[in-house]
Amino acid sequence: MQWLFLIILIPYIYLITKIYISLSEIKPFNRHTEPGTLLSVIVACRNEGKRLPLILSDIADQSYNPDLFELIVVDDNSSDSTLEVASEFGRIKNLKVLNSSGKGKKQAIRTGVEAATGTLIITTDADCRIGKNWLKTIASFQEEYKPEMIICPVKLEGGKGFFQRFQELEFLSLQGITAGTAVSGDPVMCNGAGLAFPRAEYLRHAGNLHDELASGDDVFLLHNIKMDRGKTIMWLESAEAEAKTRTSDNLLSFLRQRGRWISKTGAYSDRFTWLLAIVTFVTISAQVLLFVAGLFIPPLLWIFAAFFILKSIPDFLVLSNTSERYGKKYLMSWFIPSQLVYPFYVLSIIPCSLLTRAEWKY
Repeated sequence: MQWLFLIILIPYIYLITKIYISLSEIKPFNRHTEPGTLLSVIVACRNEGKRLPLILSDIADQSYNPDLFELIVVDDNSSDSTLEVASEFGRIKNLKVLNSSGKGKKQAIRTGVEAATGTLIITTDADCRIGKNWLKTIASFQEEYKPEMIICPVKLEGGKGFFQRFQELEFLSLQGITAGTAVSGDPVMCNGAGLAFPRAEYLRHAGNLHDELASGDDVFLLHNIKMDRGKTIMWLESAEAEAKTRTSDNLLSFLRQRGRWISKTGAYSDRFTWLLAIVTFVTISAQVLLFVAGLFIPPLLWIFAAFFILKSIPDFLVLSNTSERYGKKYLMSWFIPSQLVYPFYVLSIIPCSLLTRAEWKY
């Protein structure tokens, strides 16, 4: 029986090691030009009146020519001062504040894209922070390589304590998978907090983004572009292109967010995304099963220990690479405790995804 469990690990080790090899091939984008692309930055928000001024100020302080970009803030049925805060912000030359034509982040993004005049759409979230060269770096990359989608790095910042550090490590693993699969030419995920794509490309796929789901606009768009032969999706490796966001304050909001992410998986059509998800789920399930069985049959704990060590090796390589690139090497001191908790956390999200409503924010 021990060999059966160890054989289960082979596909996982292969896939994660392949991602690590791709991560090792990443080269930073350091070229700085004076791009002339007309940009439309879209911030879809709901009940973000308190945090919205920060991202608005960051966008106002961009080094990019203010005549070459517009900011479109789309309010998704907020019940606070979000609409007023955006409307009264006077530091951005080309500012549009719109009410969403529907409900949910996906409809808010669509409202923004339809109203955009720029050729390149760039999205971020209202609770993010960006550096002054954010737009210039993305536009320079677009003019250099002309991809149909640019996936930008997103960094999670948190306080002290295991819960915050666990979130940061988990998010780093997702960023590692995002970057590694994109560099290998088989991307599986992206994050709307840092995403860019030609407006025409979005409109071409607008009818295939699963309107029945309130969110998921970013990954569904990625999968649709990926299916088109000859289209390019690229990872932009640059600290100046990263968006920073905060960890969740409490466990319930954290689990709800992850539940929303997983709840969309059933609508994915990309085969490699499904393969990676299934292999990961089977591996984690086997790990939990071994641990629980070992509580009743102690010799199985030795198999669990071997399983844990073998699985942790490629995980460690991916996280070590990603944490170093993100300047978060200190988080690796939390690797072992996070690895012990992670399988139980993942399995706990599944019932949350079944119980969570398809809303992008509560």
